[in-house]
Amino acid sequence: MTKNENIYLVAIVVMTIVSFSNFFGFNIAGLTVIVGITFFFINRFSKKNVTSDNALNVKAIGTNLKDKSICFWIFSPMIMNIICFTLATLFLPEFIEHIYNRTEFVVSLDKILLLVLQLAIFAVGEEIAWRGFFQKQLSKWFPIFPTLILTSIIFSFGHFSVGNIAVVSYDILFISINSLLYGVVFYKTNNAWLSAISHFIANLFGAIVIILFLR
Repeated sequence: MTKNENIYLVAIVVMTIVSFSNFFGFNIAGLTVIVGITFFFINRFSKKNVTSDNALNVKAIGTNLKDKSICFWIFSPMIMNIICFTLATLFLPEFIEHIYNRTEFVVSLDKILLLVLQLAIFAVGEEIAWRGFFQKQLSKWFPIFPTLILTSIIFSFGHFSVGNIAVVSYDILFISINSLLYGVVFYKTNNAWLSAISHFIANLFGAIVIILFLR
């Protein structure tokens, strides 16, 4: 393992530990995004050729979107959100309020344009950190399937919020599934812009549902 790989391993361990901080009452899981983005760019600019494998290829977006299978994967997290909210409405209505309580400190439901901007920024930041850095580095040491599973579990625990155990478990389950799907988008495209688009669409749909329910 090279010196740089050792540094990236430390960053991955730090992101993992910080993700679990919510379980102990420390609401600092958002720092994982800062750590991930920082080391993503350190890794990117440490390479001589930053254009061939940089995971932020704007030019490739159009080409990827012409592939119907990629479009399916991009919209699949939103489909999972439809399933999630439908089941919650039928069997776990308190889930909607739990989601609102978990996200109200970062989104402004009364200011739509600001909400859209925030969701876009969060999606891009999380995808650069968790897919562009964390997943990509992890995939150098593990096969893709365990990489996707590990990344998704750790990512989902960073969204843990205290509440009814059934509601919290339900929340973590669907966050893990969506994270797995974002990971598939990134794996198939090697482009964090595409997984960020998928992430943004799913979160925007969720925010709209919350607004409609809490009116």
